[in-house]
Amino acid sequence: MRISSKGRYGIASMICVAQLGRNGDFVTVISISEKLGISKIYLEQVFSLLKRSKLVSSIKGSQGGYQLTKSPEKITAYDILQAVEISLFEVTERSVSRQAEGIEKSITSLVWSKMDKSISEVLKNVTLTDLVDEAERNPEDDSFMFYI
Repeated sequence: MRISSKGRYGIASMICVAQLGRNGDFVTVISISEKLGISKIYLEQVFSLLKRSKLVSSIKGSQGGYQLTKSPEKITAYDILQAVEISLFEVTERSVSRQAEGIEKSITSLVWSKMDKSISEVLKNVTLTDLVDEAERNPEDDSFMFYI
């Protein structure tokens, strides 16, 4: 499965907003950019999509930034990907020509529909809280030891 950088950055950014904004603080794109090592300009595009989907709200200014609009328990990986991965949940083109309608229907019912349902089900059962908890169980360790 191939998820675009917007999808990966969208999920990672939302984890950061949930972690850094626990006390209702607004989280700056700069702080997320530094934490994740992602371009600030690219993150602004991602947050524009997240804001359009009403997953985050924002305020401008020196104390500005982004904040979750709902508690992390109520935001799922599905919600985030649906906001930033525009084509992920679109119906795809036909697999075969119109001459082979029976083959097309069998592929759609036995493969594409089941795959879409399974992926959607998994994504809907993973909350932002789950992602934050998992991220905190796997903290970054910047103290590498190199032996020469």
